[in-house]
Amino acid sequence: MAAYDGDVRTGKERAVEQDPDARRLARVMHAAFFALLGASLVRFLLRHPWAELGPWVVGLSAALAVLYVLPSPRRLAWLGTVVAVWVVLVVLAPSFAWCAVPLFYTGLRTLPPRAALALVVLLTAFVVAAQLRLSDGALDPNVLVAPPAVAAIATAVFLHTRRQADRLAATERREGTLAERQRLSMEIHDTLAQGLSSLRMLLQAADRTWDGDPATARRHVRTAAAIAERDLAEARRFVHDLAPADLAGGVALEDALAALAARESAGDSAVGFAVAFRVDGAPVTALPDRVRSALLRIAQGALANVREHAGATSAALTLTYLDDQVVLDIADDGRGFDPARHTAPRGGRGHGLPAIRARAEQLGGTLTIESAPDEGTVLSVSIPLERS
Repeated sequence: MAAYDGDVRTGKERAVEQDPDARRLARVMHAAFFALLGASLVRFLLRHPWAELGPWVVGLSAALAVLYVLPSPRRLAWLGTVVAVWVVLVVLAPSFAWCAVPLFYTGLRTLPPRAALALVVLLTAFVVAAQLRLSDGALDPNVLVAPPAVAAIATAVFLHTRRQADRLAATERREGTLAERQRLSMEIHDTLAQGLSSLRMLLQAADRTWDGDPATARRHVRTAAAIAERDLAEARRFVHDLAPADLAGGVALEDALAALAARESAGDSAVGFAVAFRVDGAPVTALPDRVRSALLRIAQGALANVREHAGATSAALTLTYLDDQVVLDIADDGRGFDPARHTAPRGGRGHGLPAIRARAEQLGGTLTIESAPDEGTVLSVSIPLERS
């Protein structure tokens, strides 16, 4: 990179350096600068005797080349020195004027927009003056029009490209923010919202039985405390984008789903319902972490939906390993619904199915829903597997 790339670079400049297109453009501009500098020096030496200004021009050309590649943390001072040496060269030998074109790019990259435009105007003025000297004072419209036109085109193209890059970066940041917001929304629904719903029902049940059946009330409170502790651990993990607590330490997906089913079937009449779990096929030991986490979260979200909306007394989790995919089925004997007419209700409820579908699609999978009023519901999530 050129000399103005130092330790004081801004975040935007570092981002530009990481862009392959920007790096290629920088290399082209640097090559163009040295090609023009060399061609100008050769032209001068061929047309002028060495005894006059030759030593000065050769020395200043070498100094300009060294300055251009010399690393410097003070970019403004570096750019000012480079421009000053170039101006002296143009005064001594007008043929060096066209080295200004790569300097346009350097100034536009280094300076704020207004200062960069002022530098472009200054460089263009020197190019026009140099071309007028080379034409021996004869009026040539091209000499007056061509340099400003080249400068205007180069500046417009650069500014347009930079604005496009800024817009793309802003779009990527916005998409990243929305993706992270969706991730947190799904995690909250599948963990905290599920746990808070259970806590509410357990505490309500404890309040109702506190006077008549203290032992049952205390059992409800202990269960609520255990749920709160587990959800606190989950909250800490998904804030740090870690795997679910049930999968920590390399726990197999089958074991995590079995533990989830056991918790739901704990027998607490306040919130519990019977959940059976079954595995079909040979488990995949090297199942990717993203797939394991997604399927567990899907199971948690689906069972939360069953608890809140289905009015079911039992449900079944079935994990099936096929040759090219893993399938998770969640079936319940609840009130069911018409999938064709299903829409997310107001007030934030109904987030579960969109979240389940989003998790499946992020992994290239699909969600299938089979349900009818009063006939229960079966959700089937299929995730493709990459086999070596």
